[in-house]
Amino acid sequence: MALNLLSPSEIKSLSFLESSKSKSNFNSFKLQGGFSLKRKENGRTAALRVQCSASAQPPPAWPGRAVANSGHKSWEGPKPISIVGSTGSIGTQTLDIVAENPDKFRVVALAAGSNITLLADQIKTFKPELVSVRDESLIDELKEALADLEHKPEIIPGEQGIIEVARHPDAVTVVTGIVGCAGLKPTVAAIEAGKDIALANKETLIAGGPFVLPLAHKHNVKILPADSEHSAIFQCIQGLPEGALRRVILTASGGAFRDLPVEKLKEVKVADALKHPNWNMGKKITVDSATLFNKGLEVIEAHYLFGAEYDDIDIVIHPQSIIHSMIETQDSSILAQLGWPDMRLPILYTLSWPDRIYCSEITWPRLDLCKLESLTFKSPDNVKYPSMDLAYAAGRAGGTMTGVLSAANEKAVEMFIAEKIGYLDIFKVAELTCTKHQAELVTTPSLEEIVHYDLWARDYASNLKLATGLSPALV
Repeated sequence: MALNLLSPSEIKSLSFLESSKSKSNFNSFKLQGGFSLKRKENGRTAALRVQCSASAQPPPAWPGRAVANSGHKSWEGPKPISIVGSTGSIGTQTLDIVAENPDKFRVVALAAGSNITLLADQIKTFKPELVSVRDESLIDELKEALADLEHKPEIIPGEQGIIEVARHPDAVTVVTGIVGCAGLKPTVAAIEAGKDIALANKETLIAGGPFVLPLAHKHNVKILPADSEHSAIFQCIQGLPEGALRRVILTASGGAFRDLPVEKLKEVKVADALKHPNWNMGKKITVDSATLFNKGLEVIEAHYLFGAEYDDIDIVIHPQSIIHSMIETQDSSILAQLGWPDMRLPILYTLSWPDRIYCSEITWPRLDLCKLESLTFKSPDNVKYPSMDLAYAAGRAGGTMTGVLSAANEKAVEMFIAEKIGYLDIFKVAELTCTKHQAELVTTPSLEEIVHYDLWARDYASNLKLATGLSPALV
């Protein structure tokens, strides 16, 4: 039976937001006016004020501008790459790019989960030197599928195998397409090995930003965003002078319920949330598009990637999904990146940056603006999408709070798809988990603490049940 936590009119009463305020009320937040909570620093607990520009903030991957190293030359011969999550959506699209550009890229290592049939086909086509399968029980099945292959790759099972793929000595760039915090350890291993990261795993920064970013700076590693919105921003900041970035504008389709009155949300079912108007995606991300949690989490990711203050990151609903995101410069100019909705373009740019690779019109249709009837925009509704307020509040709290929000949302979406909770309960589960975590917030977490609180948030969220008022109670 689904929990019955909130009606649309009750959404504004979220306790985590009452203490942290919403995005629309943060124009004068900055260093003063944050919400009180207890933070744990180096084993000590102290009452502090949340600071959006605190010294604990990690250095951004790209501080408002992107400039290639002086003396950069294009890679001579095919650039060697590793792919973590080769049988997923990001991995298969990356391999499509490699297949179309064999003179530009070659695959040296692949890591997959359990899709042995597809992995075997990828091995036969791209001939990697090293392969990993997360599910160790499937190794014999993979070896049998490769029995007729003349030159067989080395196979290392389990988590250690994924790490070895990520830090393969020949790889220059590692595509991180594995989902969830499972992608954190291999990404860290790749960074420590000096590999540039084609970032498609959101948890790397949303949960791991406070740890990963200083590590990337230490090893002089580039983190290149492979999702469409952050790639658009990354493309727009190319060559900007220092201090030129004024504002980041993330575009959102609005998801399945963008035209639905907020009063109707309590009636929606799983099948309704999975009807995305523009994209054909997996269930989780499609539900995230409906709740706009995907965009709230992208706000956090944009903060970590580009160093923009949360006051300077906006969300706008753009139903056509042609403008993938925009920036505003100090002189009020707006720069945007446009294109058909196609994830291959941002993936390609992470692999080729700072170069641009010619693409055939047959497989990469060019954008014809004259065929578009219009491009429209509107402000998102904070009542319909309370995920935005949750994300801004979690982002300002920083530390482990952002990973907790992401993990709680993931667990809530999983329960919603399984019809264990209702649609509006997704927001409540995330909010209650963040509220509970305030007393344990770690501002400068280790990798172990990031993983610990990710697991804690999933467990806490999965055991919530309705109690009197707004307080959670464990089953």
